[in-house]
Amino acid sequence: MRRRLLLGAPLLAAGCSPATLLNALAPSAPVARSIPYGPGPRHTLDVYAPADGPGPHPVALFLYGGSWDTGDKSVYRFVGASLAARGFVVVIPDYRLYPEVRYPDFLTDCAQAVLWTRTRAQDFGGDGRPPFVIGHSAGAYNAAMLALDGRWLHEVGLHPQRDLRGLVGIAGPYDFLPLDTDRLRQIFAPAVPIVSSQPIVHVGTGPAPPVLLLAGTADRTVLPGNTLRLAGALSTHGVPVQHRLYKGVDHITIVGAFAGSLRFLAPTLRDTVAFMRPTPADAPPVNN
Repeated sequence: MRRRLLLGAPLLAAGCSPATLLNALAPSAPVARSIPYGPGPRHTLDVYAPADGPGPHPVALFLYGGSWDTGDKSVYRFVGASLAARGFVVVIPDYRLYPEVRYPDFLTDCAQAVLWTRTRAQDFGGDGRPPFVIGHSAGAYNAAMLALDGRWLHEVGLHPQRDLRGLVGIAGPYDFLPLDTDRLRQIFAPAVPIVSSQPIVHVGTGPAPPVLLLAGTADRTVLPGNTLRLAGALSTHGVPVQHRLYKGVDHITIVGAFAGSLRFLAPTLRDTVAFMRPTPADAPPVNN
């Protein structure tokens, strides 16, 4: 299983689930819900903003995982609220999923969400600079493809290096051929050649923003070798990259650790914020 990818159940199910508790304890709710960024019912997003003033604040777009066939932005309130409490305007979009769509339609949706964020985040206190893009699991794949394969942002008039301030990939699949499940083959069948669907093959094909890659050594859903191989390729091609492997942390814990009650399990939030706000003097006081 050196390169095997097993993307099974989503991170956390909606309803009566661990996410319900994490969200109930989140320090804030979205300041805006289900804003359209495209024509379909899955083309909506939520916005979180700091409570301590109108800004300007740096901006982050968070793309959730779920094997490209499940997921809902409302489940990730604990991520948006935690980052907003640290001074960021946070955008969390939904995007179309299999079987409604296949590759690359979810990438074109995510590019549209970046365009909305780039042009509209200032309405919610954003600082007008390019957003960071953060992703977990399948969302980290989407984020990496936007940052490394210029086709998707170019389609909406944007450019990865100019219009993304940085990429944070959390437990992402970046190099997972051959496709070893029927579901993955169905989702990625439109990619011709299939290797073009892999983020790692686009390293060095064009300028890219700075990158932070996080993974857990106990992750058996997306093996941490994906992170190590992508970090090595980025470094070889001169892209500014940092990576962290958290000992004993698994695929769910690494993103659940954004929540206040679980932060002792992994420094995911701390390292993400440090990457996006490298100057401590810029950071607002943290009360949550």
